Amino acid sequence: MSRLSGSSISALRPQEIVERTLAAATHLAGCVVLVRENSEAVLRWANSTMTTNGHTTSGQVTVIAMVAVEGGTAAGTVSSSVTVTDASQLATLVAAAEAAARDAGPADDASPLPSSSDWADARSAGASPGDPTWDLPAEETSIGVYGRLAADLAEVLAGPQRQYGFASHELTTVWLGTSAGVRRRWVQPTGSVELNAKTPDLSGSAWAGVSTSDFTDVDVIALAAEAARRLEWGKRRVTLPAGKYETLLPPSATADLMIYLAWSMEGRAAQEGRSALAGADGTRVGERLTDLPLTLACDPAAPGLEYEPFLITTRSHEGLSVFDNGAPTRRVDWVREGVVSELAYSRAEAAEFGTTFTPGGDNLLLTGGSAASTADMVASTERGLLLTCLWYIRLVDPTTLLLTGLTRDGVYLVEGGEVVGEVDHNFRFNHSPLDVLRRATEVGATERTLPREWKDWFTRAAMPPVRVPEFTMSSVSLGR
Repeated sequence: MSRLSGSSISALRPQEIVERTLAAATHLAGCVVLVRENSEAVLRWANSTMTTNGHTTSGQVTVIAMVAVEGGTAAGTVSSSVTVTDASQLATLVAAAEAAARDAGPADDASPLPSSSDWADARSAGASPGDPTWDLPAEETSIGVYGRLAADLAEVLAGPQRQYGFASHELTTVWLGTSAGVRRRWVQPTGSVELNAKTPDLSGSAWAGVSTSDFTDVDVIALAAEAARRLEWGKRRVTLPAGKYETLLPPSATADLMIYLAWSMEGRAAQEGRSALAGADGTRVGERLTDLPLTLACDPAAPGLEYEPFLITTRSHEGLSVFDNGAPTRRVDWVREGVVSELAYSRAEAAEFGTTFTPGGDNLLLTGGSAASTADMVASTERGLLLTCLWYIRLVDPTTLLLTGLTRDGVYLVEGGEVVGEVDHNFRFNHSPLDVLRRATEVGATERTLPREWKDWFTRAAMPPVRVPEFTMSSVSLGR
């Protein structure tokens, strides 16, 4: 069993790095300093044997310089993971960020940095541009976070299936300071476990996974039991042609499709007619997608799925601007009770289009369904497909948000309310997440899930199973 290790990023305290960097940047039109310290613990197992456990630490300092140039204000970003030992290194970072800004030229998204006045609306909820935790050190995870999982995993590894899997837990502490006086600190927990169970002859494989913030709610025995049940289903193989099938999307598959929808809610693209959210007279805000009371939202205060209550970004793109660093985030309902409700706008875009600053978020929830579980929905299916998860998702047509991708780790045939076998191949699908919402005839209970395709970038999701009557399986993909 191998072990990994690491060390801290800096001889200077993060708060000291922020203040010294800002002091070196007083000649600029504005400055943002971000300090991140990351602590990660991992477990890995293969062929029913533990192979790796370890703990690593890493960190990064990012300086975003705002510079007055001919024609407006420019922004430049420079990051470094080199250990900071004295203030001269920070002055070098400021100079490099300033040079990058001058090379970039005037920014279309330039705005004054958020200040205490931008927190006025959030103050009633207890928010402020300052932070009582500002002076605290970084938080660290350890292998000890896997106490319960490790004990239960021993039972799983002793079982009849060959087990493969990976568990990761990260605590990322970030300090944000700006020349406008904002000082914020946040500790972001991110955790997940994935498990692949295989038959002894390796002819069958099944996947299960879940996200978590601290592993106290992870039942790896239950995950292994779900994978074992799918291996049983796979003992009978069936071959099906491409076509349109009534399809049950479990929460993981729903999450990967809805995440792409949330990423596509840029206001500018819709205003300029470049996206599926563009309408004949502007955007599709206010258009009803479904009669089901479904709400798709990101919410920084969602229990167990919390993310930063202030905006952090190291680059600008549609819907997001480096000039917005330090602005308060909020709950955003992209779809509210079946109706397109909000689109993403930076503060500069909101001013340009006469709308509201709407920041994207780092979690996603789809609610408004029934209390039905995936198993309940299988039981009420006359004939259809039950998927496990999706992968290799790519955009085909931005004007309709048509996506393509592949099924993965098991497609099962349901007949008469029971799973009767596993399809002996995967499918390539072509479908829009907008049409998933438009055409869904049943949506079940929302539960925390692990997006399989986007896990490395987006982990915090709560999704329901969804029934789509004509989900397009455009071609057969060989292999299981």
